[in-house]
Parts: sequence; structure tokens; C-alpha cells
Amino acid sequence: MDRKENFKAYLAWAAVCFFWGTTYLAIRIGVESIPPALFAGFRFLSAGLVFLPFLLAKGYKLPRGRELLDNAIIGIALLSIANGTVVWAEQWIPSSLAALIVATLPFFMVGMEAALPRGEKLNLKKVLGILVGFSGLVLLLWPDLQGSIDPNYLKGILAMLIPPIAWGAGSIYSKYRNLKSHPFMGAAVQMMIAGAILIAVGGVNGEFSRLHFNPRGFAAICYLLVFGSIIGYGSYIYALAKLPASIVSMYAYINPVIAVFLGWLILNERLDWMVVAATTIIVAGVVLVKTAPQQKAPAPVAKTEVSNLIPKEESLEAA
Repeated sequence: MDRKENFKAYLAWAAVCFFWGTTYLAIRIGVESIPPALFAGFRFLSAGLVFLPFLLAKGYKLPRGRELLDNAIIGIALLSIANGTVVWAEQWIPSSLAALIVATLPFFMVGMEAALPRGEKLNLKKVLGILVGFSGLVLLLWPDLQGSIDPNYLKGILAMLIPPIAWGAGSIYSKYRNLKSHPFMGAAVQMMIAGAILIAVGGVNGEFSRLHFNPRGFAAICYLLVFGSIIGYGSYIYALAKLPASIVSMYAYINPVIAVFLGWLILNERLDWMVVAATTIIVAGVVLVKTAPQQKAPAPVAKTEVSNLIPKEESLEAA
């Protein structure tokens, strides 16, 4: 990768760090008036439909065959399941809390990679980082665990355990597949597939009968469409294809700092010493995980079949 392409990859990563930090606020505002599955579905389907003609005009080819299936799997994991669950949960929990729970993503990713035959293995520093990070999450939730808990709030918290797992699995799958199509085209296809699925889910759940737009909800969808989906998700897919997954995933502890501040500034969400301390501890845990020395599993002596998920340098460059 030459210097210009390297600069573009890091610029894309910086866009992810900033704009995805603002999306939690926009989601919280949007679900005040628009049902969650339709809110997320309209956002992704619209973004994909806006993005696709531009890419086709630029000469990018649509993925076909197995590559189309790979993009469908990635889109379902990252957008339909992970992002769709965040939107659903934010009906009842603050945007800042959702962002801090998603910040645990790197802990799940290192665990998943450690399970791969040739993936990076866990070591003491990584394990310590995971323990530190989750202790910060416990500190954050501790005041809410005292006394009676609102059932809807608890439902939202439990649901938020799903997005880091689904996003981590989808990201690793995306990184280790030999995808030939341009990352932006992959992002557009993934958004259209995920958006269509989420709209179908909303229809099955009767959300169309509860759908009504107001200026705040419409503005939230437009903001997410442009800055969250077209710019943000497109940048994420591009950065993931060009940079190491360990670097790309570091956006997960920049996003929550932005989200916590914006939630406090605009929605008057909680921001006290305990939130600041918990945020600091979670970020410290991620730093420990990210700065831990890499430890690869020993390569097998005999030539054997390996999983398609095993990273190969040529496939990462081709992606």
C-alpha cells in the first residue's frame, strides 16, 4: 500500500472515529418517534440505494456468487443484528450507555481471534485488559443495579450484549474473506441487504402502524444516512480492507468519549464522576488489550486444510 493510499485509509478511520461517535445521539433522538427496525432499515436501505448508482457510474462491479453471499453475511451480522439491536435497545437506555457497552467490542474481537487456529492468542496483558475494561462497565452500571430496576431498562442492557459479539464476528469474517469487489461497493450491497431485512422485520412486528415522522426523527434519519452510513460505514469497510483489524477496532474507544459528551450536552444524560471514571477504566482496558504483544499460534508442520477464516497476506491485500 503506497503513501497516498495509506493516508486515505487513516483518513477513513478518523471519519469512523468521529462520525460514529455522534450516531448514538442521532439514534436516541430518532427512536423517540420512529419504530426501531424501520428506523434502522430506512437508514440503511436508503443509503445503499443512494450509494449504488454513484458506484456503478464509477465503473465498480457488483459482487456475484460466493462474494455476494459473503457480503450478505457481513451485512446481516454488522448491520441487521449488531446495529439493529443498538437501535432497539436505545428506546430505553441512554445513548452514552449504549456507546460505552459497544466500547467493549475489542475484548470480544481478541477472544474470537484467539479461537482461530492461526489467530493471535491471549496473553496475560490481554486478559488483564479485558478484566479492567469489564470492571469499568460494572462501575458504570452499579448505581442502576441498586434497588428495583425498570424492566425495559434491564431489557435494553441485556440486548446490548449482542452487538459487540455480532459486530466482532462480522468484522473478522470480512477481514479474512478474499473479497474482490471494491470495499465501497461491498458496503452499499451490505446496507441494502441489511436495510431490506430490517424493514421486513419491522413489517412483521407491526411497526408500520406506529410509524409517523416528525422533524426531529426525519433529521435523525437524514444525518445517519449521510454521516453514519454513506460516509461512516463506507469509511469503515475501506479502512478494514486496508489497515490491520487491531488498528481499525480502536475506533471503539474514541466513539464513546464523543457519545458521552454529546449525550450530556444535548440530551442532558448522566455525566458524573462515576461515568467519567468508568469511561476512563473501559478505555484503559482497551489500551491494555491493544498494546499487548502479539502471540501467534505455531504453524502446523504438516500441510493441512485450514478454515477460510485464517488470515492470509495475499487475501488481505486483495481485499
